[in-house]
Amino acid sequence: MAGTFKFELVSPERVLLSGDASEAIVPGMDGQFTVLAGHAPVISTLRPGTLVVKMGTSERRVFVRGGIAEVEPESLTILAQHLIDLEGEDRASEVASALRTAEDLVASSKDDLERMTAADAVDQLRALSSR
Repeated sequence: MAGTFKFELVSPERVLLSGDASEAIVPGMDGQFTVLAGHAPVISTLRPGTLVVKMGTSERRVFVRGGIAEVEPESLTILAQHLIDLEGEDRASEVASALRTAEDLVASSKDDLERMTAADAVDQLRALSSR
């Protein structure tokens, strides 16, 4: 399919998405970036945030907390430490559970980067829980 790339979203628990995508908006550690077919090769760590993937006529939104994005001209692979399918049935309970975990991480962080990343997750998850 012209104008698409192979997309795969993987967590330690499962492969959530796999298929041809036309666009992906990725929450990179250095800022959000958009991947289209033909993108230059990039490897980026992920910050807590919402990954948006356009596959055919549908758009899928997934919260990711940490991980790595590997971009090639023909593919994008996201290896997420933790994810929440924002289209899933258990969305509210998963967001609430992840929020509690992130708040605990803020309190127990041993360095500034860990605390900042956990606080970012808290902010993102609070915004998701209010929707």
